Amino acid sequence: MSTLSNVETGRGQANPPSVRVLRGIEATEGRLAPDTIPEAKSSQTGVSVKYVPTPDKSWYVFRASYGREDKAFDYIVADGTYAYIAKRYAYKTVNGKQKKVLETLIPNLLFVYTTDAKASEYIKNTPPTSFLSYYYNHFRLDENHKNPPLTISDKEMENFIIATCNQSEHLKFVTESQCHFKGGETVMVIDGMFKGVEGRVARVSGQQRVVISLTDVGLVSTAYIPTAFLRVK
Repeated sequence: MSTLSNVETGRGQANPPSVRVLRGIEATEGRLAPDTIPEAKSSQTGVSVKYVPTPDKSWYVFRASYGREDKAFDYIVADGTYAYIAKRYAYKTVNGKQKKVLETLIPNLLFVYTTDAKASEYIKNTPPTSFLSYYYNHFRLDENHKNPPLTISDKEMENFIIATCNQSEHLKFVTESQCHFKGGETVMVIDGMFKGVEGRVARVSGQQRVVISLTDVGLVSTAYIPTAFLRVK
């Protein structure tokens, strides 16, 4: 059976992105130019920060206690540092009525593109972000035999942003056991709202989706992707 054979169908719905989170993205052949990644915008101050790849910066993963990642995001962006929170729309019952709301896809986590010194400052020496901690890499030891802060490669983060910036309600943060992979090949989505995403084809919740990986964080699945929108890399 072909790796890209059809399974049950069902399309995800595009949703207009929030001004709080990164907006609109265009991908060509899965590669991003720096100016195609949307700006981060603080809802509290209106300050916008563009993503500019810099050799001395890395994507740090921060953990915010008690669901305060939005508060940290606003402060960090207002401070001039680029940050990203993956969001999706969800339907929740509020006062007995169904309401469409934005929720964090990976609870309590935000991704911050900065230098080692600035990351340390946010974690250790900034009172307004005292509720933040590093998300540690538990698969490595530094020179002091401690787990270092986890950083994500630019390529993985760009792929993650393409996959999640549309804030589709059908995005899922999933475990390996929830994914029935159809082969080992990497595919690229060549059309639709997930154009440019690279990952592996899997059946998730009864639908054919593309699953991407964030090293040592977890897996994220797209909405349903038809076979015609996929190309083996």
